[in-house]
Amino acid sequence: MTIFRVVLVALIVGMAGAAQAAVSLKGTPEQGALMIGQTEPGAKVTIDGRSLMVSQKGYFAFGFDRDHGPKATLVVTTPDGVSETKSLAVAARDYDIQRINGIAPKYVSPPAETLKRIAKEREMKKRARPADTPADWFAETFIWPAKGPISGVYGSQRIFNGEPRRPHFGLDIAAPKGAPVVAPADGIVRLANPDMYFEGGLVFIDHGQGVSTYYMHLSKIDVKPGQSVRQGDVIGAVGSTGRATGPHLHWGMSWLGTPLDPQLMVKDTPQ
Repeated sequence: MTIFRVVLVALIVGMAGAAQAAVSLKGTPEQGALMIGQTEPGAKVTIDGRSLMVSQKGYFAFGFDRDHGPKATLVVTTPDGVSETKSLAVAARDYDIQRINGIAPKYVSPPAETLKRIAKEREMKKRARPADTPADWFAETFIWPAKGPISGVYGSQRIFNGEPRRPHFGLDIAAPKGAPVVAPADGIVRLANPDMYFEGGLVFIDHGQGVSTYYMHLSKIDVKPGQSVRQGDVIGAVGSTGRATGPHLHWGMSWLGTPLDPQLMVKDTPQ
């Protein structure tokens, strides 16, 4: 089954007698999707009124969260001032409900003395999330960071030991402990911490313009903050650290803090 889906939308922006500029979009407009666009360098682009950065090659990115509404408005203004507005139909998705038992009680309802640590780590992660930077590594084709059966999907609602929790914002790959985890695309490591309370071993990679990926429950980390990585570089190893019932890789993606579905970025399956 092919997971990666591409829609190419050609927008002709211009007027009679003026130069025309085409805008292409890669990705299917749906909840959880990252959309990658390309237009004229120097153009101004907004999505639902929010200004987007455009790289020197004309690339830009934006994403739709889990519960995004049915429409979005993309506006492109060329360097010569000609504007075009495009309405995107954002497809809704159905999400699974997962019931997981056997989680240690301290991870479901952390004791009071642990709450300060959780708050401190929350701020650490917030500071590590990439800002709107001009790099456009996100525009390359992504590869799977690990191989194994998919054991958890984006958007599902998890109920730990009978207590509902927030949706699962990522993809779980049930690889064996010690299996290598590689960078799915070029980027810069923004966080590498082996002992986060919930995430265990955690790595953040910045792919440019607020697009980041993150890797949880690692048993080993082989990179440091500030380090540049290339697609396929080993960044760590699969583990079961933090809140996990067994070895697996939790692979997440976000755009300026909006959780996205990384499975939409890759082809086929990670087998």
